[in-house]
Amino acid sequence: MDKTRILEMSNSICKNTLMETLEIDFIDVGEDFLVARMPVTKKVHQPDGVLHGGATAALAESVGSAAVFILNRDPSIMVRGIEITANHVKSISSGYVFANAKAIHKGKTIQLWEIRVTDEEDQLISLCKLTTYSRQK
Repeated sequence: MDKTRILEMSNSICKNTLMETLEIDFIDVGEDFLVARMPVTKKVHQPDGVLHGGATAALAESVGSAAVFILNRDPSIMVRGIEITANHVKSISSGYVFANAKAIHKGKTIQLWEIRVTDEEDQLISLCKLTTYSRQK
């Protein structure tokens, strides 16, 4: 696995997408995980000045869906998120959040992912679960 090439490719396909708008960057990949980070700024705050749960869910779905595609290593598949849950356990108002996606189940068509969203001190901010659907393009 060429980690540098995979991360460069992953970040390059995010141009002109929600991931670019939210400034999500893929920063680490391994045989069974993918990590992305997102800055926590006023752009992703809810009105009372903390990270919006919807921005957190967008980060989680982005890294989880990308993990299916990247770790499957099959460019002929199309991946879609079909369900996401997010349990927000801590607030954050600045810095970065990191989303680490790991597979719970990797079926041919249905995949289940756990995405842990943490702060810069590795404290849990949100625990997300994403179900994805894969099929040939």
